[in-house]
Amino acid sequence: MATRPLPCLSLEAAKIAAAGAEEKARQMGIDFNIALVDTTLHLLHFTRMPGAKLTSIPIAIDKAFTAAGHRQPTTAYQGKNFLPGGPAYGIHNSNGGRFMLIGGGIPIEVEGVVVGAIGVSTGTPAQDVECATAGVEAVRRFVERKKGAKL
Repeated sequence: MATRPLPCLSLEAAKIAAAGAEEKARQMGIDFNIALVDTTLHLLHFTRMPGAKLTSIPIAIDKAFTAAGHRQPTTAYQGKNFLPGGPAYGIHNSNGGRFMLIGGGIPIEVEGVVVGAIGVSTGTPAQDVECATAGVEAVRRFVERKKGAKL
């Protein structure tokens, strides 16, 4: 076989993730930048809430890029392995400097397959993760509702 199917996050699901993250952001009282990429690592949807930091725009996008591309949360890249002298030190310079070590990027899976990712930035890394998690959960609920739908 010369080709294979590539499941990708849909625009509809990306908007649902963004809405879930925005709702969490309002509960937290913080305006965030929220980026969604698909399996190909390209930006699919972006939201900049009014008070979100302008310098966090590329950070949110790159968090999503990293999470989708490596199929794990950006929090996985914390700790001594990524500090000077560690075996993975310097990875943050890879991919044209787009590789993010800061929490807030989370892959989105459907049926065990990474179909994209969400990246959130403006708060602390823990706040970014909390907001991004709400976006991932919104997609999970959407997928579960679709599974239960009778056609």
